[in-house]
Amino acid sequence: MLCDRFVQADNRDYETFRQSFKITPPQNFNFGYDVVDAIAARTPSALALLHVDREGTPRRFTFSDIRDQSARMANFLASAGIRKGDKVLLIMRRAYQYWPLNVALCKLGAVMIPATAQLLPHDISYRCNAASAKAIVCANDPGIIAAVEAARKDCPTVERLILAGGSREGWLDLDASAAAQSPFFPRRRGQAGTRNGDPLLIYFTSGTTGFPKMAIHDQLYPLGHIATARYWHTNKPGGLHFTISDTGWAKAGWGKIYGQWLCECAVFAYDFDRFDPVRILEMIQTYGITTFCAPPTMYRMLTQKNLAAQYDLSSITHCCSAGEPLNPEVFQDWKAQTGLSIHEGFGQSETTCCLGTFPGMEIRSGAMGRPVPGYDICLLKEDGTPALPGEEGEICIRTDERKPFGLFMGYYRDALSTSRAWHDGFYHTGDVATMDGEGYFWYVGRKDDLIKSSGYRIGPFEVESALLEHPAVLEAAITGMPDPIRGQVVKATIVLKEGYLPSEELKKELQNHVKRTTAPYKYPRIVDFAESLPKTASGKIRRVALR
Repeated sequence: MLCDRFVQADNRDYETFRQSFKITPPQNFNFGYDVVDAIAARTPSALALLHVDREGTPRRFTFSDIRDQSARMANFLASAGIRKGDKVLLIMRRAYQYWPLNVALCKLGAVMIPATAQLLPHDISYRCNAASAKAIVCANDPGIIAAVEAARKDCPTVERLILAGGSREGWLDLDASAAAQSPFFPRRRGQAGTRNGDPLLIYFTSGTTGFPKMAIHDQLYPLGHIATARYWHTNKPGGLHFTISDTGWAKAGWGKIYGQWLCECAVFAYDFDRFDPVRILEMIQTYGITTFCAPPTMYRMLTQKNLAAQYDLSSITHCCSAGEPLNPEVFQDWKAQTGLSIHEGFGQSETTCCLGTFPGMEIRSGAMGRPVPGYDICLLKEDGTPALPGEEGEICIRTDERKPFGLFMGYYRDALSTSRAWHDGFYHTGDVATMDGEGYFWYVGRKDDLIKSSGYRIGPFEVESALLEHPAVLEAAITGMPDPIRGQVVKATIVLKEGYLPSEELKKELQNHVKRTTAPYKYPRIVDFAESLPKTASGKIRRVALR
């Protein structure tokens, strides 16, 4: 496996795994040359990408295909004036051109800025101006094109609009232009080449409480995903991994390219318009997906009405979940219908996977697992002292002795936000958890989301999980509401399943259900019903909007 060149580990048991895990990067590591081209030189016909478009047409790309196409794209981008260090915004959905384009930008040393197709014109102009983007590359999607063209007038640094999968006046044609270029793009050395500390990409954080910040990662970021892919996803040569994510999200970096290709595992991509659980299950069955990762919301949709049990999912050997807390009832439903356990993980746009449940570890339903090798993680209370087992504390990553591979460089052009989150030898994630006596971490909530009522600290996740166990509840969000006596009280905003109607009787039933399922003081004194919950573009509940 190629990643053996960079990592040493003995994973016979967790403690040995953590102690022995060591990544040794080469000088001037470049994912394009040291991973993609290296695999293409050794096994040129090995499958790198199996892509299915919106019409259901499959395309297969070998590592030699990605090598050659990325070189052609790099030559084209260089001819269009894109240089090392230039920022390039990508709005690619799941178009197959994303993969060679990503590698082309690596080879150039340009800085990729992934962006979701859901962005509005003002979101696009904000990102371009905040990062001084020089070019925008888009999939051939009418909605994306319209949003970019509407934003263009407010983006003075943008010099090029580039379209993948078609042609349009005022845009450069990526496919036709790259096809006319040489399939050789020699590695550059010295100042023109990349160095380990050079920037690779910028993720805009979800921005649940304000403008998104720019988390910038260096060239070694892909190596941080060796643990993600090899030990959490269990990716192997010859496998086919399916992570459900738009390429605009950091989760695509976790499960759609870097770690998978370091493990010589092929990536499966399905460019759907809207999430359809039936189509997803059909894809898994048809193409023999071997490892699978999705957020809990999608697992919930895949298991409604016993849906997953109706498909042959026997090709899957391992399942993972991240992006939001995994509710125990989702875990249990998936296990009952498929026989497969879900291995939970935790991380942010600023990190790779930094907490996880690995093969051989006991799976504790609802627990995020234990620290990923390479990450030294503890829980710190508000006074800065370590939390004891069972006590709440902020998830903090120790950086005074070394910076973990995969941890971001800082918030680009925002020294104040960087210093607030990263100080005294720790990166403070802003997420609160507890740890049990065996070192498993249990999610409580974002610091800003904790509710303080009558002296109690109440995390929204536990109450939401209790509500989701009720047969009437499809989605639930817990927030704190001001109260003159208690300081705050718990409020539940609930989306009901089909066939259930709001009523005072149902409110009382849900309140009593929470009292029976959790500590009684955590029950929601206020219950509102809604048709939908406000969410960020990445699908996370915007509790600040509900507050």
